[in-house]
Amino acid sequence: MASSNNAIKASDLLVRALENEGVEYIFGVPGEENLDFLESLRTSTIKLILTRHEQAAGFMAATYGRMTGKAGVCLSTLGPGATNLVTAAAYAQLGAMPVLMITGQKPIKTSKQGRFQIIDVVAMMRPITKFARQIVNGNTIPSLVREAFRLAQEERPGAVHLELPEDIAAEIVHNNPLFPATSPMRPECNDLAMNQAVAMIRKAKHPLLLVGAGANRKRIINALGNFVDKTGIPFFNTQMGKGVIGGHHKLYIGTAALSDGDYLHNAIDHADLVINAGHDVVEKPPFFMEHGGKQVIHVNFSSAVVDEVYFPQLELVGDIAASFDRLTKKLEPVTGHDFSYFMRVREKVMEHISEGSDDPRYPMIPQRIVADVRTVMPEDGIIALDNGIYKIWFARNYLTTQPNTVLLDNALATMGAGLPSAMMVALLYPDKNVMAICGDGGFMMNSQELETAVRLNLNLVVLILRDDSYGMIRWKQAALGLTDWGLEYGNPDFVQYASSYGAHGHRVGSTEEFVPLLKRCFSKGGVHVVEAPVDYSENKRVLIDELSKSACVV
Repeated sequence: MASSNNAIKASDLLVRALENEGVEYIFGVPGEENLDFLESLRTSTIKLILTRHEQAAGFMAATYGRMTGKAGVCLSTLGPGATNLVTAAAYAQLGAMPVLMITGQKPIKTSKQGRFQIIDVVAMMRPITKFARQIVNGNTIPSLVREAFRLAQEERPGAVHLELPEDIAAEIVHNNPLFPATSPMRPECNDLAMNQAVAMIRKAKHPLLLVGAGANRKRIINALGNFVDKTGIPFFNTQMGKGVIGGHHKLYIGTAALSDGDYLHNAIDHADLVINAGHDVVEKPPFFMEHGGKQVIHVNFSSAVVDEVYFPQLELVGDIAASFDRLTKKLEPVTGHDFSYFMRVREKVMEHISEGSDDPRYPMIPQRIVADVRTVMPEDGIIALDNGIYKIWFARNYLTTQPNTVLLDNALATMGAGLPSAMMVALLYPDKNVMAICGDGGFMMNSQELETAVRLNLNLVVLILRDDSYGMIRWKQAALGLTDWGLEYGNPDFVQYASSYGAHGHRVGSTEEFVPLLKRCFSKGGVHVVEAPVDYSENKRVLIDELSKSACVV
């Protein structure tokens, strides 16, 4: 119990509680309802990162959580400030990124402003967060902050929200922060389920490992690598499971960047058992179960969310790393396993993704762009993808050697997140090569954050793939046989646009100059915007026509 003479302003107590949780940054756009909190933050060890839009603040906080495992924190005022956080809240919640969102509110005891700017922010946030509360008593701040961080960071991670009304922030309270508990031991699956899994794997003829979004955690990476190396079972991954095991591994057979019809799906169809590590229902299903078809072992922190295309026959519920460590100890290579067909698929996948990597056409085709970016980026370099048709090309063709070096969103799949995500990575890792890869549509949704990037002295390359249209929707429009209509727009001069913010602007004038230009940008440092015209005429030929023939080719 806190002593009665421990008087402190509630906003000071909130800042102390955040410091106590190890918070390094708060990203956001404060308003007048946050001024007490802002004053408390002024003398804190926490650094305020002022952004130009609340959505970008939320994306940055979510990416901090994604990269560190600790909840990122973002701030907005009431009303329009809070509504601007909604997309970022959904982005973090669906993408399993721990983030705490703090919003202001008018006084709740007395107010002379009627309903001006007031909406029920807590009710708005509740469906898209794990936890949403209004602080109605400053003395409850320590317990609410501790609970918010606990829920944000525990599996499955996600978004939490606290609303701090103006009068509560200013009141004098008598309390102290709560110290975070030590990390608890995660539960492990029972022996009966583990032994059943071992028996199923031994009995299968063509087992295949799927690495999903939930497996993209530090402890799990080594456990999965050891499992593959010892058992010799081939693997593939979803988009958000990309990089958990490197794409150059001899048993890697591809990324499920498309829902079906890819060469990879021939291997999935051939499998009689899929060991599903970290399946997350927010991603499009990489395969569809049918009654009487392949069996599935679900390995995850929580039980399976069952639907008509996913109903696993066995579940290993508990710590994923521990489950695979135990499987690895119990299993040896099985003589009855036959992976020859998977290896033929792997050859076709590798042939397919290398096609076009040296194509000289200008504007550049996506295969050449992916290959050239891979050439420029070192093994620990990090690319952050916005959402567009290029995301599929990078998910399929860009081979990784280290985890979390390709950041993409295949959950909410929102446009506008690529630049802020890359900015966060550049802030965390100033000595690494970091690149945001955006379409012109997605870039313009948060392009104002170039000023933030320049102000923060970030080392960052922003690659804009320009086609003057919403290319992903245009591709699907063509796939449906519809008239090409309604999806084209104009763009600014991106070179001048970058310069107006104090960044360095460049335009790729030929295919041959692309790689040297990117190398010069990274060598010079600072914020560079590179406009690269892209030719998407390959989308239909490669992603639809050729892949539809994949079953007869393999």
